[in-house]
Amino acid sequence: MKIEHVLPADIEQQSMNIIEEELGEIALAPEKKTIIKRVIHTSADFEYARTMRFSDGAVEKGLEALRCSCTIVTDTNMACTGISTAALTSLGCRKVCFMADADIAARAKANGTTRASACMDKACTIDGPLIIAIGNAPTALLRLNQLIQEGQIKPALVIGVPVGFVNVMYAKDIIMQSGVPYIVAIGRKGGSNIAAAICNALLYDLTRQKK
Repeated sequence: MKIEHVLPADIEQQSMNIIEEELGEIALAPEKKTIIKRVIHTSADFEYARTMRFSDGAVEKGLEALRCSCTIVTDTNMACTGISTAALTSLGCRKVCFMADADIAARAKANGTTRASACMDKACTIDGPLIIAIGNAPTALLRLNQLIQEGQIKPALVIGVPVGFVNVMYAKDIIMQSGVPYIVAIGRKGGSNIAAAICNALLYDLTRQKK
């Protein structure tokens, strides 16, 4: 398909139209389709239409948290940077990543864990509703599950899309059994860009309808 002379403001809409057309007859609930299309727009990978998993009410739980000025905790600065600051600010929300914090490095070294795992412990100290968005480290999901089971943290939503080969699929399976709302991309695929895309899809659902 050749499209010439598309204005910058129209590129995203043209892309979404192409995605909608190529999804064809794949049946997706409207609230899930918005997120899946955003993920495909980010990755150009239509496999996500078949591998995204949502717990019952997960999308609404995420939207509710955003309406209540939540904090989004990511496991990479890349994911944190990719989440729309303007949309977050308009809702009174914020985003944080603790990976580069000195106390995280010290805690991880002392406990013999990854920094991503230590970040989940620090997330327990945040007041208010939380969305945890993991796009890189399965160890973060595994530690998060432990903290959930111990009653130390109860995220409004967990976005579990780490990419890779070691413990990735296992960690995703574990978080889907943790008892908290989740959006997960099963299999090996994912990444920081996918985690940010899911967050942005939720944010745009609330902020763009205000225009």
